[in-house]
Amino acid sequence: MTGTDGTVAPHVLLVDDEQAILDGLAPFLERSGVRVSTAADGEAALATHARTPADILVCDVLMPRLDGRALVRRLRADGDWTPVVLLTQVGESYERSAALEEGADDYLNKPFDPLELLARVRAVLRRAVPGVPSLTASDVLVSGGLRVDRAARRATLDGRTVALTPKASLLLDYLMTHPGELLTRERLLSTLWGFESMVTTRAVDHRVAEIRRVLDDDPADPRFVETVPAGGYRFCGEVRRGGRA
Repeated sequence: MTGTDGTVAPHVLLVDDEQAILDGLAPFLERSGVRVSTAADGEAALATHARTPADILVCDVLMPRLDGRALVRRLRADGDWTPVVLLTQVGESYERSAALEEGADDYLNKPFDPLELLARVRAVLRRAVPGVPSLTASDVLVSGGLRVDRAARRATLDGRTVALTPKASLLLDYLMTHPGELLTRERLLSTLWGFESMVTTRAVDHRVAEIRRVLDDDPADPRFVETVPAGGYRFCGEVRRGGRA
């Protein structure tokens, strides 16, 4: 299958134990120029991916036999760095944080707009380098003088340890693993706060302000986090994988 410009259409492996989800999403993605295969659980997905490797997996978290997070762990343990976007109704922030740390490339809460899923898939594919671990799989992220040890949950700026609240640390991590990508307040709130009650998009602004204060990042001339008017935020610094100190 090729796109209208003659390029090969990306191959998405859609994994969900709800047939209604597969029946609804697969035709939509195909109409959007994507080649789609489907599987009903993680074990079936591994078998399908082995026969016909996908460019990206879009996978539910809560499934029988092998769930989405276990599927990600299995792929990464086998040295397979095919991007994975997880879909779930689980709203706890620790669940999302753990999934991203285990090697998922993005996370989308159900219910979701199919157009948002398509945008996420395209963004992940733009960042991906075939056969190379993504930034989400790195233990250490580096941008200029900023170094974030994700495993140790420790950040340093020019060699000096900086203290961030847990939510600000999680937000900085997400921004750095999606460099150059416009992230709306709504997306950040949904992904990092989930279904927590009494939380508005102002919570995102407060944590961004904390990051800027701690990193001495001038919003008028940002090194790390820039504001996109009427849009959201973008990590504007170059990010690379770092090694252990």
